[in-house]
This record gives sequence, structure tokens and C-alpha cells, in this order.
Amino acid sequence: MAHLAPLEDKLVVLIGGGGFVGTHLAEELLSRDARVRVVDRHPEQAHHLRPLANLGQIQFMRGDVTHRGSMEAAMLGADAVVYLVGTFGADQRALQADGARTAAEAAARAGAGAFVYLSAIGADAASDSGYAGTKGQGEEYVRAAFPGATIVRPSILFGEDDRFVNLFAGLIAALPIVPVFGAQARLQPLFVDDAAQAIAQILADPVRHGGQTFELAGPEVLTVEELHRRIAAAQGRDRHFVAVPDGLAGLFAALPGTPMNSDQWKLLKQGSVASGTLPGFDELGIMPRPLGLFLDRWMTRYRKYGRFGDKHELA
Repeated sequence: MAHLAPLEDKLVVLIGGGGFVGTHLAEELLSRDARVRVVDRHPEQAHHLRPLANLGQIQFMRGDVTHRGSMEAAMLGADAVVYLVGTFGADQRALQADGARTAAEAAARAGAGAFVYLSAIGADAASDSGYAGTKGQGEEYVRAAFPGATIVRPSILFGEDDRFVNLFAGLIAALPIVPVFGAQARLQPLFVDDAAQAIAQILADPVRHGGQTFELAGPEVLTVEELHRRIAAAQGRDRHFVAVPDGLAGLFAALPGTPMNSDQWKLLKQGSVASGTLPGFDELGIMPRPLGLFLDRWMTRYRKYGRFGDKHELA
């Protein structure tokens, strides 16, 4: 296919490539005949990609973004680099900001032709959210170290193996009465494979897309409550949803051991919808796919009788 040629035999280094986005992006790049180096603290998480690669097309390397020498070794021979590291943990600054700067500096010294930093809609160095704030700082650090870098800000990402839709799906399957946090927050869910395709398109033409910031969002806006109701319908479950007041939700998120921490709660309440002021999928020639295209099939395993159940028989 003609559109695959720009990445053929190019070495793309995926920092944090063993994670959710990284493995999907690696699959997209392999399909375009790129060579892929997965750099991660746990690169074995991506070993399932081996059957998709030709001999010598994929490499796995243990790496740590907090160590300059590790990043310099990771960049050897790189044509392009994608920084995918992200966390809701306590080390956000080290991983999302300082680590991104270290990687971008190493990529520039190695002579890489492109650098993509995976940020997020709402990223802002002045934000009171640790996640959004350090993503914003990471953007600034990367641009300073690698002026031609491209910033990609996706909305909430979904996929069959995600930790977002599946978190809600598990609760809906287990509870007859389901609490909904940030019920009226607006989301624009984005299919992870569409995000991967967009990043690959950016890498295929770094001269055109370098230095830009892209907002990538799905084709429809849903409230958190609407998302819950869609998941329940796809499972064939009749559930009662209770919107949790923001004050109570904040107290819950502050407790240890809960599935959502305070930073995640801030981001959920804020929502994740494209501003419309930055380039997006249109500029890349991609039509993002809606959640509804996949949800019925993905929710099969959550139905009362699995694939033998009928979603129209409410459980």
C-alpha cells in the first residue's frame, strides 16, 4: 500500500511502549513496515506482538526515563521517537515532565527526525491537577529540547483491553445499584487504534506535522452517566444509576485503596472534550470510530451467560 512507504524500515522508538497505547501503536507501525523498538520498564508486556513482526522488525529493551544513560542507549539509530509514559501515581513529575525532557534531549542528540509526546486534552502547566499539570510541563520541556516535536492530546481512550470502560463494565455487571461519579461530566471517547493511526500518520510526515499540537477526540460527546447506560444496555443488564454528589465523590477518591484517586476524580469532573481550536483528525485524513461500533461485542463477556446470553433479556 502506497501510504505505508514513508515509514518502511524506519526505526521508531516507543518509550513506554509496553503499555495500553504503546502496544496498539506498535501494531499499527508494524503494519506499515516500520521497525519498532519497545522501551519500557517491563518490555515483556509487549511480547505478544512478536508474531505480528517479521524477523528483526521488533526489539524489546528495558529502559528507565529517569536515567539519562538509559535514554541515550534507547535512542541509538532512532529515526523517530514517541514518548508514551504516563501515570496517576506519585511520580508524575519525574515520569511525565522530567523524563520527557530527558528523552527529548537524548533523541535530539541522537539525530532523530521526529519526536511525538503523548499528552492529554486539558494539559496545562498551571493546572491544580497533578496529571494535567505535569503533562503541560512535559509539553513545554519537550518543545524546548526538541523544537520540531509534535504534541498529541487525546481524549479518554477506549479499547477492548482498556482500564476505563472495563472498570465501569465490571461495576455494572456486579452491582444492581451503580454509583456514578461525575455523572454530567462530558467525554469524547476515542478508540485507541484511531489514536495509534493518527500518531503513525504524524510520524510518516514529520516535516508537515512537526511543531504542531493536535487534539484527538472521538466522534461523539457523552456524559459519564450516558456512558454507563450504554454499557449496561450492551451487557443486557437493567441497572439503577445514582449520581454521586461531587463532595461525596471527592471524599471517596481521597480514601486509600479506592479504584479512583483524587487526581483522577479532578480530571473526570473536568471532562475530556476537544476545544476545537487545534488541528485534529481532519488534518490527518482519519475518520475516528464511535464506541457503539464495538461495545456490543466487547460486553459479551460481561453478560449473564456470556456469548450464550441475549442482551435483550435483561439481567
